[in-house]
Amino acid sequence: MRTRSSGVKAWWLQRASAVYMLFFMLFVLGSVCLHPPRTYPEWHGWFGRSSVSIAALVFFAALLSHMWVGLHDVLLDYARPAELRRVLLGLVALGLLGMAAWVLHIFLPLLQA
Repeated sequence: MRTRSSGVKAWWLQRASAVYMLFFMLFVLGSVCLHPPRTYPEWHGWFGRSSVSIAALVFFAALLSHMWVGLHDVLLDYARPAELRRVLLGLVALGLLGMAAWVLHIFLPLLQA
């Protein structure tokens, strides 16, 4: 049996991730407007800073968790029958895990440099 707080936890996760994504996008927009990187080495140098790379990794973690909560809720509400819902949830989970692996593949070399 599920506890009553499970929906509240998902609600808070989605709201917190949305707030973080908003602030990160404002940070990126402000940084790019104030000091626009014009070449690839400048972009690479900016993203190569550990603070920016970690903030971007947290952004993508927030984005993927936000997507999971939203898609999970939609599929639970509208996907019928139950077998179809399980298949769709599995496909969504696989897709999000694939995206997470791709993001790690991109950002881990930046953090190790």
